[in-house]
Amino acid sequence: MRVVYITGVIVLFDQITKLLVKGFSVPSLGIYHEGMHLGQSIPLLGDFFRLTFVENPGMAFGIDTDSKLILTLFTLFATIGIAWYLYHIRQHALLVRLALALILAGAIGNLIDRMFYGVIFGEATLFHGKVVDFFDVDFFDISVGDFQLTRWFVFNIADASVSVGIVLLLLSHHHVEAPVAVPPADEPAPPPSA
Repeated sequence: MRVVYITGVIVLFDQITKLLVKGFSVPSLGIYHEGMHLGQSIPLLGDFFRLTFVENPGMAFGIDTDSKLILTLFTLFATIGIAWYLYHIRQHALLVRLALALILAGAIGNLIDRMFYGVIFGEATLFHGKVVDFFDVDFFDISVGDFQLTRWFVFNIADASVSVGIVLLLLSHHHVEAPVAVPPADEPAPPPSA
């Protein structure tokens, strides 16, 4: 289950970067970090890669939902399900476990925003927060029917973690191995085949 360390590191890094972008304060310790203003954009590699602070009230890629509570509860149960499944396949191939650990990290990272950021920042009630996004990349233009996309959707580390995890899962689905059966200690091992 060492892959959960990767989950923990990604969640920590995700939350630190989100707080640096959004800003935070701990008055009792005299710590104040202003962060970026909502909508502010800072070029890092010209127009190709920028930090742009946006908040996503809905699902991935800005897809809006009718109920933030239902979305947050769904994410919570999905996160619990992934964690349970990851525990139960702890003897399976490393690549599969790594993929699920990355997906779990992304789910937890964005779940923290949805569950607690509204309350922490005094913007909404519990379970009704918005996800902080800030990576703004200019890929090639996409045009399908009436759908036009000139820049990629603004995303965060949690989103990237989920995306990489899904790609790894798709690449490793042919390599899923069943766990090795180990005979109980009181039973003799079967004789080697000739």
